[in-house]
Amino acid sequence: MKKFEKILSLLLVCTLTIALCGCGGDKAGDGSTITVGIAQDIEDTMDPHLCAAAGTREVLFNIFEGLVKPNSNGELIPAVAESYEISEDGKTYTFVLRDGIKFHNGKAVTVEDVKASINKCAGADGGETLVAAFSNIASIDTPDDKKIVINLAEADTDFLPNLTCAIIPADHLDASTEPIGTGPYMFVSRSPQDNIVLKRFDQYWGEPAYIENVIFKVIADPDTIVMSLEGGSIDMFPRVTSAQAAELSDNFTVLEGTMNLVQALYLNNAVEPFTDVKVRQALCYAVDPQEIMDFVSDGKGTEIGSSMFPAFGKYFMEELNDVYNPDIEKAKALLAEAGYENGFTFTITVPSNYEQHVQTAEVIREELKAIGVTAEINQVEWNTWLSDVYSGRQYEATVIGVDASTLSARALLSRYVSDASNNFVNFSSAEYDAAYAAAVASTDDEEQTAQYKKCETILTNEASNVYIQDLPEFVAINNKFTGYEFYPLYAQDISKIRFAK
Repeated sequence: MKKFEKILSLLLVCTLTIALCGCGGDKAGDGSTITVGIAQDIEDTMDPHLCAAAGTREVLFNIFEGLVKPNSNGELIPAVAESYEISEDGKTYTFVLRDGIKFHNGKAVTVEDVKASINKCAGADGGETLVAAFSNIASIDTPDDKKIVINLAEADTDFLPNLTCAIIPADHLDASTEPIGTGPYMFVSRSPQDNIVLKRFDQYWGEPAYIENVIFKVIADPDTIVMSLEGGSIDMFPRVTSAQAAELSDNFTVLEGTMNLVQALYLNNAVEPFTDVKVRQALCYAVDPQEIMDFVSDGKGTEIGSSMFPAFGKYFMEELNDVYNPDIEKAKALLAEAGYENGFTFTITVPSNYEQHVQTAEVIREELKAIGVTAEINQVEWNTWLSDVYSGRQYEATVIGVDASTLSARALLSRYVSDASNNFVNFSSAEYDAAYAAAVASTDDEEQTAQYKKCETILTNEASNVYIQDLPEFVAINNKFTGYEFYPLYAQDISKIRFAK
């Protein structure tokens, strides 16, 4: 049997247990390489400010950094900035640029680069606002060549997580094809639908990466993952299924963490019959998250009842899991009240490269038969899903996992504001909009938390989606490597991985 090492996922307020057990290893010499399998190609853009897919962000995590960056303990630590201060009124954020920090092209990072990057994301030059919180920026001052002062129009005590926004050169703001950042790895090449190649950045300001070369290899067919690992074409694959993990030989260690995402049957609230809250609620009563977890991952996973996962600690509301305990008769009654006593037919569009989501859709299809609802499954390629479902909103329902781009409750909840550009489920609620606005405006942590929880409760009561689970994450890695760390975000930090002795 292969070796399993379980790493528990704790709350953000706690210290995560994240180190892969095993012997240590020295920094690898030149020529060392690790090949990491990924389930989908990255988006056509490698611009960190424009990418929407978590699978793209986890690759770019190794290339780009913001003024601050998350660590594996769920803390925000200085990155491009060496230090920062926040005024007592929560309106002024002052950063001091790190000494000697350079971009991958060898140029020194300047305060003008920082200002240009933030202005780009704020839409200061008439473009789209890419980071919603940046619309609150009144001005950015650079009093000297080391200091950046961000002045907010209104106090925002939860502004800091947004400053993980990537800093890129002011003369290279279009990073769509040639990404240049400050991270531990620099971009080398990309072969669409095949691989992305990175190389260690030896002028990195922090602790250098151990392994010199990284190849992210696209393995879009789930049936070939185990063969690719055992055959040696890849050394590691994040998010294998429990069944795939069981097939691996003793040459691999399988680590267990959590994916830190909200898996759900996402419903297009603007398409009938999902415009009717009773229909959405009926589906919630008909779907059994535990049955899904039993089938997809041998019972592992964490049930969630709204758009929040447990790693967000104080915001997670376990009690919402019990709002829709499985109740077939109640589901049937709600359908009858909505005029669908004979059920209806709809399509679940799911990306074929994510085996866990495909399997979840299959279980849901079987569960809904009990209430006379027919769910047809349409498996599509990842790029089709992005264009048709996420961007185009041309779908009825989908199974996917939504992650948080920053360590902030807003990263999960902002998408449900009625006019949010990423509100791909078309949820619309004046009550929700008011609660979210109150949370953003509050400078009192207790009041802000209460408003965020109100938002979650509205999403549950209105059955915006059929919430299921935060999936377990099984990372398969060849025993010749050690040092893998889980993050409370969707990230793959290759810089910590090293050769085991």
